[in-house]
Order: sequence, then C-alpha cells, then structure tokens
Amino acid sequence: MLYYLFRFLEQFDIPGSHLWSYISFRALLTLILALLISAWFGEHFIKYMKRKKISETARDPSIDPFGEKKKGVPTMGGIIIIVSILVPVLLLGRMRNIYLILMIITTVWLGFLGFLDDYIKIFRKNKEGLKGKYKIVGQVSIGLIVGLALWLSPDAKINENLTTIKQNKETVIHKSEAVKSLKTTIPFVKNHDLDYSKVMAFCGDNARAAGWILFVIMTILVVTAVSNGANLNDGMDGMCAGNSAIVGVALGILAYVSSHIEYAAYFNIMFIPGSQELVIFLCAFVGAMVGFLWYNAFPAQVFMGDTGSLTIGGIIGVVAVIIHKELLLPILCGIFFVESLSVIIQTQVFKIYKRKGKRIRVFRATPIHDNFRKLDSQLDESSRYIFKNWPERQFHESKITVRFWIVTIILAAFAIITLKIR
Repeated sequence: MLYYLFRFLEQFDIPGSHLWSYISFRALLTLILALLISAWFGEHFIKYMKRKKISETARDPSIDPFGEKKKGVPTMGGIIIIVSILVPVLLLGRMRNIYLILMIITTVWLGFLGFLDDYIKIFRKNKEGLKGKYKIVGQVSIGLIVGLALWLSPDAKINENLTTIKQNKETVIHKSEAVKSLKTTIPFVKNHDLDYSKVMAFCGDNARAAGWILFVIMTILVVTAVSNGANLNDGMDGMCAGNSAIVGVALGILAYVSSHIEYAAYFNIMFIPGSQELVIFLCAFVGAMVGFLWYNAFPAQVFMGDTGSLTIGGIIGVVAVIIHKELLLPILCGIFFVESLSVIIQTQVFKIYKRKGKRIRVFRATPIHDNFRKLDSQLDESSRYIFKNWPERQFHESKITVRFWIVTIILAAFAIITLKIR
C-alpha cells in the first residue's frame, strides 16, 4: 500500500518519494520492519499465551531429555512469524504482482493448516494433532493452486537464454519477448536448463500439455516435501528458524539475480520479470525468522508449532518453484532433506525386519537431530541399532542446533555457486 502511495506522490516531486522505486530500499526496509514487528509482537504474544495457559506439555523424555524443562512454554509461535511476514509485505510490496499474491496465499493457507494441527493438540488434548491424510491434502492443494496459477497466469513468464558468439567468445543474452516456459535450472550442467515438455516428448503433439501437468505434479511434490521437512526439523530450540533464515537469504539472492537482466545473463539463468517482488517477501521472511529467534533461541520462550514449520517449508518450496530453482532444493535444504530421509529409512527398515520377527533400527532416534541427543540409557533394549555407537556421546541441543546452522550455511553457499560450477 505504501508503495503505491509514494509512487503517486512522486509525480508531485515530493522529496524522497522516488526511493520507493528502488527494490533495495524497499527490501531492506521490509527486513527491518519484519524484524521489529516479530520482536515487539512476539513479546506481547508470549505474555498473552501464558495468561491463557496455552503452552507445551511435557515432552517424552525418551525423545527429548530436556523435555521436562520445556513444559509450560507457549506454542503456536508461528502466528508471530506469519504476522511479521504479512504486515511488511502488504505495506511495502506491489500487490498486483502474481508472484507476491501466490506467496501471500501460500503463507495464509499453510498457516491455517498448521494452526488447525496445533489447535487439536492443545485444546482437544490430542497429541497426534490433525490426521496425516488431512495435512497431505492441505499441502497438495496449495501445491496444485500454485502450479496451476503459474501455468495459467499470463503474468508468469520468463525471458529465455540465448547464447551468441561475439569475437570468438560465448555471450549470453535474453530473448526480448517474455514467454511461458517449462524450463528449470539443473545444477552442475552447462547450459543448464531442463525442459519438462522435452521430458514428456514421448507424448508427441501433447508433449507441451503433458509437460505442464508434470510441472504441476513437481510443484506439489516440492511444496509437500519441503513443508514436511521443515516440520521434522522443528524439534530443538532455534533449529528450524535459524536454518530457514539462512535458506531465505540464499533464495533472496537467487530471486534477485533472476530478476536482474544483467546478472541473469552473467549467470546464464532465466530472466524472470516481476520476481524482484520475491526479494521483498524473502526479506520479510528472513526478518521474521531472526526476530522470532530472539525468543526461540535456547532456552526457548516460545515454540513455533506446526503453524510456523509447515508455513516455512511451504514458502521455501513455492519460491524455489517460481524462480525455477526447485532442483537446487536437495542441496539448499539439505538439512530438511536428511531429516526426512532419516525418518523414512528408520521407519521402513523397522517395518521390514518386524515382519521377520526382528526389531532392528538404523539410528538411535529420528529425525536425525534427535540421534545426537539420545542417551544410551534411553535406548530400547529389545531392539538392535545399526549405528548404536554414533555418536559416541550425547550433545546438548544448543550445540546440535548451531552445528546444523553451520552445515546449512555451507549448503546455501554451495547452492549459489552451482550457478557457476557447470
């Protein structure tokens, strides 16, 4: 709203009004505003939740050895994150931008889904929360909405790369006409674009339509997978918020270079007109995460709950799809990926051997961050563990959290430099 107000005032030569045309000015202002809102609103939210006694119950000590200390800590802190994202975006963003609209819809949709889950856990006293099938339906639905919107919206276009030879040197330029495209970036590959329609070339004349269907399916898979990965990562104080802030910074850089025609040409990636508004959104996202960490860092004063974790993962997934970098997510969100993979491996191996009358587990505990804090005395004596002696000792959760942050920083940096490593 403020963007349109100051652009209107610019025609009257109001001093400073021209600043609102600069993406860097609005992005940094959004980041600061989101951080301040998160810090201010977070304090009042925590006090309100304590007065209403809406808090975490004691956690299972076999999973979380520090769980008893977390009893009484307010949860549903994802509301702080959502408010801190939406308010600055609504004030400083260009609301006619299709990408920004999709991000707002994603935030509200998954925020509501996570809120339902937390509501059932807290007020209905059901530790299982919202049934898994309903969560999946909600995640698949928003993936479907985003995929179809990018397919059908006339504003969701890109300028494709065009490599020319000038003075015996390859030069990348972009086609002058923006078009609907099914291309996405493949890491480590020269001229690294994958065209979904070519993947579906066996469909003949229907290859393009089949390519769009594949794209929508891919969008659903990405949003669902990253959302669940973030949800699994939310198990220690500051863990998910810190990792997500780092991923948000990396995505902001990728969104910015994708929206700048010269940088896009330099990195030989697709130029996406309008994606600069994603930088505004991601600055609000990072500001909200950092502000939330003020209260969520060990020892946590508030937990984000599924209201926050499902929303965070969905935001990351949708942004990656919009800027055609979804194939970078296994690297960029490597921590989320490993958390999910550890749970899948642990569950499937246990089921396979249980049919044979054996109780075999791969890890001491999953998601993988729990593996590093579980004591030997807490292990199931009736089970055999493949990696029973890894790690050799228990770590405090604050050390585990910081080390996971460090790994995410390395992965984020690596994801960015893959644009030049090919």
